[in-house]
Amino acid sequence: MTTTQFDKIYHGLSPEVGKIRIAPSGMAWKAEEGSDMIALQAADMKWAQWIRVARNYQLRVGLKDRTRETFDGFVREDHDKLAQLLKQHFSVILETREVSFKGWNWGVTDFQGQDLAFLVSNKTAFELPLTNVANSNIAGRTEVSLEFVTQNKKPARNAPDEMVEIRFYVPGTQVKGQRGSDAGSEKSDNEEEGEEISAAQAFHDMVKEKAELGQVAGAIILSFDEVNVLTPRGRYDVDMYPDFLRLRGRTYDYKIMYGSISKLFLLPKDDQHVLFILALNVPIRQGQTRYQYLVMQFNREEEITAELNMSEEEIAQYEKLKKHYEDPTFEVVSGVFRALSKKKIVGAGNFQSRDGHPSVKANLKAVQGDLFMLEKYIFFVSKQPTLVELADIHQVVFSRLGAGLGATAARTFDLKIVTKRGPEYTFTSINKEEYDHVNGYLQEKKVKTKNEMMEGELIMAADDDEDEEMQSVASSGEEVPKPRLGGDDDDSEEDEDFQASDSDSGSPTESDSSDEGGQTASDASGDRDFMKGGKGKGKAKAAPKKKAPAAKKGKAGESDAEESDAEKPKKAAPKPKPKPKAKAKKEGDEDAMDVDQEERPKPKPKPKPKAKAKDDEEGPAKKKLKTTD
Repeated sequence: MTTTQFDKIYHGLSPEVGKIRIAPSGMAWKAEEGSDMIALQAADMKWAQWIRVARNYQLRVGLKDRTRETFDGFVREDHDKLAQLLKQHFSVILETREVSFKGWNWGVTDFQGQDLAFLVSNKTAFELPLTNVANSNIAGRTEVSLEFVTQNKKPARNAPDEMVEIRFYVPGTQVKGQRGSDAGSEKSDNEEEGEEISAAQAFHDMVKEKAELGQVAGAIILSFDEVNVLTPRGRYDVDMYPDFLRLRGRTYDYKIMYGSISKLFLLPKDDQHVLFILALNVPIRQGQTRYQYLVMQFNREEEITAELNMSEEEIAQYEKLKKHYEDPTFEVVSGVFRALSKKKIVGAGNFQSRDGHPSVKANLKAVQGDLFMLEKYIFFVSKQPTLVELADIHQVVFSRLGAGLGATAARTFDLKIVTKRGPEYTFTSINKEEYDHVNGYLQEKKVKTKNEMMEGELIMAADDDEDEEMQSVASSGEEVPKPRLGGDDDDSEEDEDFQASDSDSGSPTESDSSDEGGQTASDASGDRDFMKGGKGKGKAKAAPKKKAPAAKKGKAGESDAEESDAEKPKKAAPKPKPKPKAKAKKEGDEDAMDVDQEERPKPKPKPKPKAKAKDDEEGPAKKKLKTTD
């Protein structure tokens, strides 16, 4: 019996190279390294195809059970020899299949056995194995997303790239039950018999039907209906299979292998609800969003009666799995998950807050959630759960600075976790009364801690002292001038009297100039916020800081004004000129003068005769200056 051998041949999508031998009894492939081997009997082979692929040429063999096997790595020169062997030994003609090289991204999809083919001008552009499809989701009204199972279970540095998702744009509508991807543009004669749905929905349903991933409906062990899932949010039906679970929602369906579950958590949320959380090695996706944790919420008092679709022999293979359940729903779900995934459930631990809960309320960035202190982990459960292992913590820093300086900071503190790998997590707005409990937990776990709360208290105390000084200065300035304010209110009723008193002695003009100088100075120094904080008397609070330079400018302005009164009366009047501004400055002037009233207690009465004499001259001069400013 003659045997023909071809070297450097790959089987299917495997990266392992091997040898294939063809004999009258059949053909067999064996890996060069390892024990992988596959054999095909001559009676099982029905057809054969020769097609150009990424790894040179491919021999595709169809079997009588409607499955197929593929072998890559053949060179062009092997075609004639293979065609002769297949015809001689198996009476099978080797058909050459053409491939489209146009590079178009629009065409027609065709379900061919276990493959989804994308055709351009009736030629195959590419094919997708439906057995490797993990999930099919409708992303929008006209887009269907297919996600694939990764071939490399343990990612390695030199591992090849893999496609994990592909999206199809499927516009139009079609009648439910109509086959073919181009049905969106063609109408069926039996339109009345079927319901019209979107072509994307029909394509999605067809993918789910064809890629049921080797499982049949009868293989479901147990199904839970309308489970409240917090992350990703929605209500899903949970179907439990021997090797995986399936989440079926209105928009998204997920297939999660039990092997991809890394941890299970059962944590009490409050007195009425319990959280059951699955930590995943391979995150599930909704569009661009990845979810590494699946968070389910159950009511404590809700009970369920369930019976597993398994024989006693099959149940005996799993640990702590029962045939019949009549318990609270969260206990049944967690028990079945623990048995099928063969993972231990992490409980709440011994930590208790001031209210007796195993968690404390906290914020991570802008997300609010519960911070659980577990035996080996610190777990922040929210819309975006975060898990930190105690063994990975380098240091925990307590501070009160993150919440801001004020009443809130006095009631809360921040908790910053610095990990050994580099990332830092800052949990804010934790109740101050929880400090002793959290600190005691970390000390018990022998976690290195640092307390910066005292530094924050010192800073707050210093700021409080400054505020008290400001308030005392402002209040002392407000209490003394009260009698003088009452006296000036009568004069302020008439504009002429107001101007006369305003220009009295240069002190008001001095404060006017100090006000204008103070504004320019405060613009640069940032004190304008203090002046804007309170109108009128509020300016007196900002006056003490800028009084000294403002007073100097006021004196210079005063001397200039006196000289100009003697020589050029029009230039002397500019500062007090605008009547509305003068009123606003009047109040500010009095306040500014009140603060420094001890330096010049009686300057006001001296210039009265001068001011009355100038009264007529200052009026027109002020108006002219208004236009120049």
